[in-house]
Amino acid sequence: MTESFHRSGENENPYEGQQQAPVNPEWPPPPAYPPAPAPKKRNRGTVALLTAVAIVAAAIGGGTAYGIQELTGNDTVASSSTSTNVVPSSQKGTVAGVAKAVSPSIVEISADSNAGSATGSGVIITSDGEIITNNHVVSGASQIKVTTSDGKSYSAKVVGTDSKKDLALIKLENASGMKAATLGDSSGVQVGDQVVAIGSPEGLSGTVTSGIISALDRDVTVPTEEDQGQQQFQQGDGWPFEFGGRQFNGDTGSDTTTYKALQTDASLNPGNSGGALIDMNGNIIGINSAMYSPAGAASSSSDAGSVGLGFAIPINTVKADLAKLRAGATD
Repeated sequence: MTESFHRSGENENPYEGQQQAPVNPEWPPPPAYPPAPAPKKRNRGTVALLTAVAIVAAAIGGGTAYGIQELTGNDTVASSSTSTNVVPSSQKGTVAGVAKAVSPSIVEISADSNAGSATGSGVIITSDGEIITNNHVVSGASQIKVTTSDGKSYSAKVVGTDSKKDLALIKLENASGMKAATLGDSSGVQVGDQVVAIGSPEGLSGTVTSGIISALDRDVTVPTEEDQGQQQFQQGDGWPFEFGGRQFNGDTGSDTTTYKALQTDASLNPGNSGGALIDMNGNIIGINSAMYSPAGAASSSSDAGSVGLGFAIPINTVKADLAKLRAGATD
């Protein structure tokens, strides 16, 4: 049983009404007792959103950066294994910004063989000089020279090849501190996405072109035999060659392979092979590998060159092949 210690008629608050309370000049003034503040309402929508992000992040692992970027506007972009600010915020979404950020990762490749010489492009993927390019650029090469965007030259050796996917991995000799490109995710590419291509068409290193993704999953057929790349410039008969009513990115050997490619209207010309197709965040989404040239283009200068039908190997295909290439495959 709870007892009350208040006498009848006494104030409930002993400090209320200072004339009735005992006064001592040494006592401090009575407290004001302000009203307690109302409890703050929690923004349930925000909490729910952040919780969802945390759950998704735990579930998808490598895709965490992409999810946070989309929800919070962060400039961090996703790559194969890291999150990097590829293009500065002030230039994000511009061709100039992409070119400035990615050009140091694109190289020119000159390959010599008994059949002649070929010029192509490549993409640096590690700081010690691993470079992805097309198999047809270096196939059968006895000597490979690589020139970086700052004009430095290196010798390179073939590490592994995959002719069925028209991919090759080469490695610079005595190289360090190279700027590696950020490998993106080609599964998210959509028709109409803006893209940038960087390579060395006709030996013009560091050339930048732009366009859009025109189509997905295009079947592209290219030859797989050695020396295919070396003859494409030496013969001077246009590029690619026509064989059996089809167009090829290289010599018309008897063995061919077909792969699914990204189609783009970004201008590609001889020498772009092995270079980068890049999204507007600066991520590599494809390796440029082939272009369509009208039959008889070699006989008419007005028909020569790019007609806006270029093709790139999706970067997810490249990433899936890297372990095999690093192990020294020679398929």
